[in-house]
Amino acid sequence: MKLEKFFIFDFDSTFTKVEALDILCEISLEGNEEKDNILQQVKDITNTCMEGNMSFRESLEGRLSLLKAHKKHLIPLIAYLKDNVSVSFKRNKDFFRTYSDNIFILSNGFKEFIVPIVKEYGIQEAHVFANEFIFDEEDNIAGYDQANLLSGDDGKSQVIRSLALQGDVYVIGDGYNDYKIKAAGLANKFYAFTENIQRESILQMADHITPSLDEFLYLNKMNTAISYPKNRINVLLLENIHPNAEKKLREEGYNVEIHAAAMDEEELAERIKNVSILGIRSKTHVTAKVLENANRLIALGAFCIGTNQIDLEACQKKGVAVFNAPYSNTRSVVEMAIAEIIFLMRGFHDKSIGMHEGKWIKSASNSNEVRGKKLGIIGYGNIGAQLSVLAENLGMDVYYYDFIEKLALGNATKCSSMEELLHLADVVTIHVDGRPQNKNVIDAEAFSHMKDGVVFLNLSRGPVVDIKALRDNIQNGKVRGAGIDVFPKEPKSNDEEFVSELRGLPNVILTPHIGGSTLEAQENIADFVPNKIIEYVNTGSTTNSVNFPNVQLPLLHNAHRLMHIHMNVPGVLAKISKILAEHNINVVGQYLKTNETIGYVIIDIDKAYDDTVIQALKSIDNTIRFRVLY
Repeated sequence: MKLEKFFIFDFDSTFTKVEALDILCEISLEGNEEKDNILQQVKDITNTCMEGNMSFRESLEGRLSLLKAHKKHLIPLIAYLKDNVSVSFKRNKDFFRTYSDNIFILSNGFKEFIVPIVKEYGIQEAHVFANEFIFDEEDNIAGYDQANLLSGDDGKSQVIRSLALQGDVYVIGDGYNDYKIKAAGLANKFYAFTENIQRESILQMADHITPSLDEFLYLNKMNTAISYPKNRINVLLLENIHPNAEKKLREEGYNVEIHAAAMDEEELAERIKNVSILGIRSKTHVTAKVLENANRLIALGAFCIGTNQIDLEACQKKGVAVFNAPYSNTRSVVEMAIAEIIFLMRGFHDKSIGMHEGKWIKSASNSNEVRGKKLGIIGYGNIGAQLSVLAENLGMDVYYYDFIEKLALGNATKCSSMEELLHLADVVTIHVDGRPQNKNVIDAEAFSHMKDGVVFLNLSRGPVVDIKALRDNIQNGKVRGAGIDVFPKEPKSNDEEFVSELRGLPNVILTPHIGGSTLEAQENIADFVPNKIIEYVNTGSTTNSVNFPNVQLPLLHNAHRLMHIHMNVPGVLAKISKILAEHNINVVGQYLKTNETIGYVIIDIDKAYDDTVIQALKSIDNTIRFRVLY
């Protein structure tokens, strides 16, 4: 006879992210001058007990004596706890409902706030074992039921013993009292739950460390919401990506590693072997050689606008979806361009340097307003177009040229060629991407077409300007001032020396690739890119991917979602359909999009399927990557 499985869950810091008594204390002490001091005492008592260094009854009496709470305080507490259920528990509601007869909540907390939380997950009230408050005549919390087994030491073990469960018992919790159930021989395994808090002393006692409920379900072959535990998905973030990105990815459950600098090809090729999600900015180059080792990589985030540092075709062939942030730092770059145009037209940069050297040079020579001047914008994309609008508001006459047809905003005038623009403009600014055909698009010949005394800006990509030609034209006076933020060769980190022929030239503003480096822009990017990656991993949606066919998909319930990436050759979809038909699998929904290189198909099928189906789908000729999403 097959034994049943029973699952014993702790509540505080396991089912919810927090210790409920700590939160109740915080609520009840609102307005109390001693609030911070008392809260710290409560937390210290909690931690001391959870690590096994204080008896539970002693800790309970200590905390309740400090509490000073009323029944009315339970209402905001319950509301707070509902919003702070552990993320992986929220994600796996189906598990609790499916196995409700075999799930128990065993807590040293209190039924009054536990039952309202767990019942929304289908957990039976009769399966909730916890303490109970005693209230006085004015509904103040006056104490607790001391006859309750859970109010004393070793209470959890005594409750489990009284249940006499016939089968395998698994305990999932974060404290010493949870471990004691296993130590007493009343559970097969103790899983230390670390999604919310990690107690080193408890980890040493655990049979297994489970950073999320997904991990526990995966180990016990009971996956419901997702096919693979997110804590096993390794993320590597390079180049000082804003910490909000790390926070968002950790909250999703991923295992995140941070590296402050860029990596060269050899180092990244070695480090990427076990990485599933890679985040970079502009200095790290993801080449075909790097991707040869990236057998686990499923998504790559460029936390910037450009993607020329990434071999997009090699990513396609490897089945790696690439996402960038095409709009997130637009405003920051535009504001920098406006500031530098004004600074250079007025000669502020050199005057400021002179003042620091003790030189007082009060003169209007070579100092001009920007109003009425002609601004030439090469590249009329998101940045160029927004710059056009702001510059026009400053009173500039705006001209633009783009290699593809773009409609003018405001009163901007489209030029038929770059040469036409260069002949007209008092200020030339370039905003194109780093594709190979744009290399040295501004060269010696381009400078020869510009007006004498032109102001020149490059805030786009380093290779698009011939640096020697720029230096020569600054030195001969053709270019009266320049603002350069990007360079053909840039240091990999802040510790490396910046070397350039432009150093020391007059009226030249050199900045270390910071056009998009404002707090606002980096926060926007750190929000946008992780969201796109998370959406792709969770649902298969590829909206805004720069190298995959764009597919936006709903999240379905009561279905499995399968993702199949393949070379764009005839017959693959027919083979997928044939395999599903041979196994009598009903297709709930199917989505296919292709580009010139790959086909991307999402199949939603009924819950029931055989593992042989997965192997058959993986074995189809020209398959690049296959994944079960949920």
